[in-house]
Amino acid sequence: MGTKTITIEEIREQLKKTKLNDRPIVKELETSFLEYAMSVIVARALPDARDGFKPVHRRVLYAAYALGMTSDKPHKKSARIVGEVIGKYHPHGDTAAYDTMARLAQDFSMRYPLIDGHGNFGSIGGDSPAAMRYTEARLSKLADTMMMNLEKDSVNFVDNYDGSEIEPVVLPAAFPNMLANGSSGIAVGMATNIPPHNLNELAEAIKIVARNPECSIADIKTVLHGPDFPTGAEIIGGTGIDDYFNTGRGSVTLRAKYSYKELPNDKHRITITEIPYMVTTTALENKITDLVNAGAVEGIANLGGGPTRDGLRFIIETKKGIIPEVLMNQLFKATQLQTNFSVNMLALVNGEPKILNIKEAIQIYITHQIEVLTRRIKFDLRKAKEREHILEGLHIATGHIDEVISIIRKANDNEEACKKLMTNFKLTEIQAKAILEMRLKSLSGLERKKIEEELLQLKTSIIDLNEILKSHDRQIKIIEDELNVLVKKFGDERRTTIDIAATADIDDEDLIPIEDVIITMSSRGYLKRLPIDTYRVQRRGGVGVIGLQTHEDDDVEKIIAASTHTDLLFFTDAGKVYRIRGHQVPLGSRQAKGIPAINVINIEKGEKILSILPVDDYQNADLFFTTVRGISKKTNLVEFERINKSGKIAITLKDGDKLFKVIKVHADQEIYMGASNGNMVRFVENQVRAMGRTAAGVHGMNLGDKDIIVGLSNSADGPLILSVGAKGVGKLTPVEEYRMTKRNAKGVRTLKVTPKTGKLIYVGAVKGDEDALMITSTGKVIRFSLATVSQIGRSTSGVKLMNVDEGEKVQSITMFTADSSADDMANAPIDTDLIENEEQLK
Repeated sequence: MGTKTITIEEIREQLKKTKLNDRPIVKELETSFLEYAMSVIVARALPDARDGFKPVHRRVLYAAYALGMTSDKPHKKSARIVGEVIGKYHPHGDTAAYDTMARLAQDFSMRYPLIDGHGNFGSIGGDSPAAMRYTEARLSKLADTMMMNLEKDSVNFVDNYDGSEIEPVVLPAAFPNMLANGSSGIAVGMATNIPPHNLNELAEAIKIVARNPECSIADIKTVLHGPDFPTGAEIIGGTGIDDYFNTGRGSVTLRAKYSYKELPNDKHRITITEIPYMVTTTALENKITDLVNAGAVEGIANLGGGPTRDGLRFIIETKKGIIPEVLMNQLFKATQLQTNFSVNMLALVNGEPKILNIKEAIQIYITHQIEVLTRRIKFDLRKAKEREHILEGLHIATGHIDEVISIIRKANDNEEACKKLMTNFKLTEIQAKAILEMRLKSLSGLERKKIEEELLQLKTSIIDLNEILKSHDRQIKIIEDELNVLVKKFGDERRTTIDIAATADIDDEDLIPIEDVIITMSSRGYLKRLPIDTYRVQRRGGVGVIGLQTHEDDDVEKIIAASTHTDLLFFTDAGKVYRIRGHQVPLGSRQAKGIPAINVINIEKGEKILSILPVDDYQNADLFFTTVRGISKKTNLVEFERINKSGKIAITLKDGDKLFKVIKVHADQEIYMGASNGNMVRFVENQVRAMGRTAAGVHGMNLGDKDIIVGLSNSADGPLILSVGAKGVGKLTPVEEYRMTKRNAKGVRTLKVTPKTGKLIYVGAVKGDEDALMITSTGKVIRFSLATVSQIGRSTSGVKLMNVDEGEKVQSITMFTADSSADDMANAPIDTDLIENEEQLK
């Protein structure tokens, strides 16, 4: 065939006949987008507030119902339901329909599942459902109630997408699905996220609103306490619940539930039994593994687990010394073990999206149920009247049996018989046809009596149905009775607990018990924390126990008594100060060497910690600094209340000098400073004026070229002076035996230094009833009561306090009250002496 050529004139003629509408492109795009958006909102993404279903959910359930796959029938292949859905009602892919059906069967996604599935429909571990050709399904018993009275014209039906079938616009939904199971969806420019609730509580709330439409949301909250998620977990705080109850929007914090068990070697096994809604254990495990690998979370030795026959069991095994509550608090902050469920109760009301508060959502359910009830009552009433009309005709016929039979016998056909019956007995066509269809057995006396009884019952029923239509109270009573049946069959206990008083953000420290501890540090900077009762009290002169396993070239330098909630100020040779809390020092065993301080404190490379000071109160006190060369400075403690992780300048040091010790002092207290030559000075703290944080200080004690400071204390520490030599020899001397000196004096003798005593390594004020903890350069520790130490003159050498081996020397001493109570420990005199020698000083 040839191709016809179109001329220019023909094209112009065609264009003249074409009608063009000139519209701005912006307006056209606006209109087209709005039409598309509303199509998505109404036909896909948002649930109807009446039954709580989006179209795809409603179509899946209706298709199963239409196929006869109710709860009392055998399971059938899921593919049959999916084929019915996409072939008749939902013109989209089979994946969308099957995923929807699978979710309706998941007890970890639906608070009350609506599909009864056989096979693998996915798991809380993150497993996907098996292919639809392998699984089987039917409606659950609860889903059957959603279809109740569907055949009684209780809801409207519309044509399907191609007009070949009809489908319900909304389901009768005696079960309050929207609030009981919740819903979620993302539309264009809006989204919905409705949490599930407990059926028992929800039914009581519905009754309150039904009986008293003017009730307050506070009245509803007395019985409906908040969301109830299928995976359980715990709701933290009540603000989010109050927000969405009142406004339809809010944020509910969900936290996993766990328990833990102690294992040998101070380890723990944490078992997580409930996790937040829509969180999978696989995602949790991957996230925690990433955090451990990145070093963001420490203390986890092993993890794994997931869903079991008895429920969820997700296991985390900790490393030694880890506090389970602190570890879980870190995981709550960094993983989905704690999540926020953002509530946005957006649903379709009369075809338009609307944010609903809890009362409005309940009222819409009640209104829908009243409408469904009214329509089905009208349907029943119509059927009853139709039956009554027929029975009245039959009653007339049975009263004139002979005449009726005669008319029928003489008639030429059914039409003639029908007309004569209508004429002779004033019957309607329907009644006449019913008489003609009546069987001969109905003419017996018994059957006549049955007709009379049924007619009487119908009349009574019609009166009752009319009364229901007229009485709002009767309608509410019927709805309540039906709810009670649902609660009896399907109600259960709340799964999600609510802790109104809890807060979502918990500081790790709030979970750590206040305990008295010992902090030790070696000369190589290894720190560890020990319980205070690690060391038993021994007699003076004992050999001690191994308190710290050090390297061959590592000596123990410091031993501090503090509590887990005490601030520890670390002063370094660079004149800087750093701060951590007592519990942040890693817990170790008595023999453990600890971990490097640089792993705990952000000290700079080459910086060495020289003094440690525990602080509980920063008010009304000063810090008194003393360097190895006797330079002293006083600065208000408040200047050290705020210290960044990177530290802060504490004192400006002169070349060749190092910080020795820092103590807390108050007004008019006496200062006691001792040197390695065996001398001590005694003066009032006001002889050293208060200076700024970065000041260098003034001379506190006049030292010889080879002498160094070995002790610093004040009069608040006690009325006795404890002097200890490097060979373990020491004594107690009343402070009155030391005359008052001035700042920068050479001092008076406190210990007669001999080869037997060794150089003076410690001098400080004590009360005399404390326990002393003494540690040697090889790591041996002895704890003894100062009450056993003799009080003798200041010029004597003293008595044996601890037996030390050849080449061994006493390295550090600390004092604390004998009962080790929390209050006493907080106020115990703390000594953090740096043991230096001439070679170290050079």
